[in-house]
Amino acid sequence: MTLLKDSGWIFGKIAAGTPTWIQNAGFAWVLSLVPLSILCWFGMNNLKTVSPATGNPIVAFAKITWLYTLAFIPSILGLYLYLPAPTGLGLISMWVAIPLDIVSALLVMKLAAFGPMKEGVTKQFEIFRNKHTWSMTALYIVTFGSFIGFSMALPLSMKVIFGVSHVPDANGVMQHTLNNPNAPTVLAYAWIGPFVGAAVRPLGGWISDKVGGSIVTQIISAVMVVASVAVGYVMMQAYGSATPEQYFPAFLGLFIVLFFASGIGNGSTFRTIGVIFDRQQAGPVLGWTSAIAAYGAFVAPIVIGDQIKAGTPQYAMYGFAVFYALCLVLNWWFYLRANAYVKNP
Repeated sequence: MTLLKDSGWIFGKIAAGTPTWIQNAGFAWVLSLVPLSILCWFGMNNLKTVSPATGNPIVAFAKITWLYTLAFIPSILGLYLYLPAPTGLGLISMWVAIPLDIVSALLVMKLAAFGPMKEGVTKQFEIFRNKHTWSMTALYIVTFGSFIGFSMALPLSMKVIFGVSHVPDANGVMQHTLNNPNAPTVLAYAWIGPFVGAAVRPLGGWISDKVGGSIVTQIISAVMVVASVAVGYVMMQAYGSATPEQYFPAFLGLFIVLFFASGIGNGSTFRTIGVIFDRQQAGPVLGWTSAIAAYGAFVAPIVIGDQIKAGTPQYAMYGFAVFYALCLVLNWWFYLRANAYVKNP
């Protein structure tokens, strides 16, 4: 027992009376990533047709690493300006830090590129002249952004809303006491939603190949609007209850619906990008939209966490529902109406 409490990365430690090895979770991916990396090394030989002047693999890898490393500089600066003291200065909000980071990273990459790489970066920047880049960025935030954002926010919501007893005092003022004895175990349930979302992504792509990507995106966007409102309502009920655990099955079930819809939509929007853009621009657009949507892992936990602190967790989910509804209209306007720019790609 002492060994488990004080051990290193192999043996784990005692958490809530149970041995855990959570720090080793990432090693589970080695079983798949190592053989896939080997296959990619020998099998991804069509890249030369798009970028014939990349040089040998070591040179190409060095160029990419150079640009990525430089892109971290504005990220570190943005975090320093955003994070509160003593970690940072706390001078700007999240909504300022994110655009600042994006614009600065693009500028750094543009200025740091050299030789043939500079020409390649210039060609990739042409995607920003295409209106579909911006429409698909919003739609990819709905799908992949929601998936990765909720993957981070779900454990936080479970811990804070259901791991706390909400009991009114003698004056009727709600008191939030930690360590609800009937709280669900976060580690036992938090993985289910992300697993479902990741598992159904290929299904979303397969269905989109049959009926069209934008129709699938439209349906899942509508589902996510309804599910987000429902999750917000359940969170509100649980947060104001002395026995929040009674709302947990509905909460988890609705979040699984959100993950399922976002996973299906991840496949549909991915497919849509491949149809709309030619092979010269499809890759850069996928990279751009994925990078922007990845900020969901930063935005969703903060938005939900802030609203939980304010005692109104439902407002975060209602806000997401409004965004999904706006993107539903956007998707219809660009790809489904009678005179759509591209019909149901």
